[in-house]
Amino acid sequence: MEITDPASAAAHARQRMAGALEHLRRELAGVRTGRASVGILDSIQVEAYGALMPLNQVATLAVPDPALVVATPFDPYQITAIERAIRRANLGLNPTNDGKVIRIPFPPLTAERRRELSKLVHKLAEEGRNSVRQARREANDGLKKLLKNHELGEDDERRALDDIQKITDTNIQRIDDLQKAKDAELLEH
Repeated sequence: MEITDPASAAAHARQRMAGALEHLRRELAGVRTGRASVGILDSIQVEAYGALMPLNQVATLAVPDPALVVATPFDPYQITAIERAIRRANLGLNPTNDGKVIRIPFPPLTAERRRELSKLVHKLAEEGRNSVRQARREANDGLKKLLKNHELGEDDERRALDDIQKITDTNIQRIDDLQKAKDAELLEH
């Protein structure tokens, strides 16, 4: 997206920052907490019908209690492939099947593992903040270029820079909130 005026600079920044926020949400959903969640299984690919398919396209996933996910395959012949894919995902999960459904128990996290996951959450949040700052930098550079080419006045540039900073601050706050919420979820026993 090319920056042609203050509005396009703000739109560019908003769009890039929203993308960074959504990426962070997806990454955090994949971080395992003490509670069972189907989001943790999103990255699992199952070899089915000669192709790799996401787990949620070959089975229905349900969370009947806080420490268990149940996967019900659409095709019962895929049960071993699904179980194998979950084991290979290296998430520390040990699925079992009864011929019809796969039960995936979520063992409680140790204090050490919680600290490791908390560090990962902080790292992911910092990467999100850096993406937001990069979007701000690109928008600000576009405004400075417009000012240099005399396509924008100094007052308009200052106002636009302030708007972009407000958008940045809002998104950084959202990232901080996501980080705090995930940390609280991790530290629950």
